[in-house]
Amino acid sequence: MDSSSDQRADGHTRRRLLQAAGVTATAGIAGCAEFGGEPNPEAEIDCDPVEPAADVSEYATHPNDDVSMFGRGLRRLNYYPDESIPEAVEVNWATQKNFVGHTAAKSSPVPTREGDTIVIAGDSGRVEAYCPDGQKKWSTQTSATKLGFHGSPAIVDDTAYIGGYDGDLYALDMDSGEIVWHTTSRDFEGTLAIGSSPAYYEGSLYLIAEYGSPSTGALWEVDPETGEPLWSDRRIWGQPHPSPTIDLDLGLIMAGSNDGVVYCWNFPSLDFRWEFQAEANGEEREGGAFRSGAEIKGTVAAHDGRGYVGSWDQQLYCLDLEEGTEEWSVDTGGSNMSNPALDPDEGVVYTGSDSGIVRALDTVTGDELWSADVNGRVVGALSATAGKLLVGSYDSHVYALDRETGERCWRVPNRGRVTSAPVPVDGRVYYAERAVFSNYYDDDEETVLEEPGHAYCLREAQ
Repeated sequence: MDSSSDQRADGHTRRRLLQAAGVTATAGIAGCAEFGGEPNPEAEIDCDPVEPAADVSEYATHPNDDVSMFGRGLRRLNYYPDESIPEAVEVNWATQKNFVGHTAAKSSPVPTREGDTIVIAGDSGRVEAYCPDGQKKWSTQTSATKLGFHGSPAIVDDTAYIGGYDGDLYALDMDSGEIVWHTTSRDFEGTLAIGSSPAYYEGSLYLIAEYGSPSTGALWEVDPETGEPLWSDRRIWGQPHPSPTIDLDLGLIMAGSNDGVVYCWNFPSLDFRWEFQAEANGEEREGGAFRSGAEIKGTVAAHDGRGYVGSWDQQLYCLDLEEGTEEWSVDTGGSNMSNPALDPDEGVVYTGSDSGIVRALDTVTGDELWSADVNGRVVGALSATAGKLLVGSYDSHVYALDRETGERCWRVPNRGRVTSAPVPVDGRVYYAERAVFSNYYDDDEETVLEEPGHAYCLREAQ
């Protein structure tokens, strides 16, 4: 980590690991034979405009005007108070999206800030953009063909950025789907995968990457104009999957990892601040560098000086973000790897776990306000909307729960296990499921793909 560096105008040192000319610049080749993609349509497709919400909570937005990302912002709150969910819904359209048996949560749909285009990535390495009515704007096949994408894109102005399980980072033009640039695993010092969803702020992308042999990870800063890696910190152990969370009020950026640690840096200086270790009591890994048992798979939700994150030790933790210490924890009855949703206006955090129970908790005390059974493991992110909580379940349903009581408002059956975030946009709900396999956990039988996993759009029942 002592490669050549340069001194930025602000006085902070950033390693220049890659000259801009070294990044794989692939503008204009979306759909070319190199990636085996489909050609873009000859006529550019413009989606119908979406009526913007009259009143949007400050907590639900990104400080930049034209940015959209997983968790609906830098704090990753999954909070949509301006989105009203219909009392009865039906499937408006669906499209095949996932084909791989890998059990990581699937990529979540991300809308543009205006909501007129939805970007959905799949585990075959294909990224596609849709209008709300289901019309496909473009489809681009990347080289991430083995396990594809499990993180979600960050959309900044007219470009979507997404990392793949091939360890590469891609920038795609939002109008055409053309690959603007493609930074390879080699450029990130041999990444095994990028399972996190990038964060963007003031001219920089931030992402978490994972490495093998040894099992480690890194926080990276990347130039979004060129794809050039600017800086990294390789102190993370345990091949991290969570996305980076940025708290601008406290000046912090943080993420958890499979070693059961939440790592935190000052922001934007990126000086290391603290680490918090969840209770890990499993086998020693990497020669004793860490233990299993407290893997942190979900992304931290940050509000009012506190961070909320689940662990495989069955706890949801509330952390003091200034100090990196535990304020309280709650036993969720099973391994907790979902991303919580948090309502900062009401002071409620919602979480799900492998127990199949969804809980509403007081953000300050951790007291349980209600609990509800969704009949299966909760792996993806929850979404808090105006009056309803949206949850995907291992029982192959998407649920809408009343946020005051936890009572079921409706549920929609699907084909596979729903492990993406259900994302509400203008009265519609977008989400993705896993493929359906038989004999997946049976070593003595051939694993068979029974049906691809689909991405869905729900709308008000007609």
